[in-house]
Amino acid sequence: MNLFSLLKTETILTELKVNNKRELISVLVDSLKIELGTGNLSEIKEAVLEREEVMSTGVGKGLAIPHCKSKIVEENFGAFAVLKEPLEFNAVDDQPVQLVFLLVGPDTKNSLHIKLLSRISRLMNSSTFRETVLSCQNSAEILDAFREEEEKYFIN
Repeated sequence: MNLFSLLKTETILTELKVNNKRELISVLVDSLKIELGTGNLSEIKEAVLEREEVMSTGVGKGLAIPHCKSKIVEENFGAFAVLKEPLEFNAVDDQPVQLVFLLVGPDTKNSLHIKLLSRISRLMNSSTFRETVLSCQNSAEILDAFREEEEKYFIN
């Protein structure tokens, strides 16, 4: 499964301005309302926040990967944000985050969830790719950047 197939222009948020982690997660989950259904949004938000309480998903280099697995979803969904201003996220390197990839998946597919998290980390570990994403003007350009970067690494 490709990361760019999890994203849509409607779930890629640019120049996002939020005040805290809770608000950020809420906005990202809300962007998935078509995929998740409005009745499931609050449960997913709580699942992501509970996961954050276990350990911050601020993985360093300005990136956070909040995620959860839930019995109320049957497939994986993603949302991505470029923050207007970096946000404190209790990241492992104590640096604020500006790029955030939300991953929501079914609780029955642990290995796929881990593979997707690994793929996100690998792509976003590239400083060149992070700079490319930050220079994109809109969500369509970001989606194209993900597609092109994944083709370099993962698609033969």
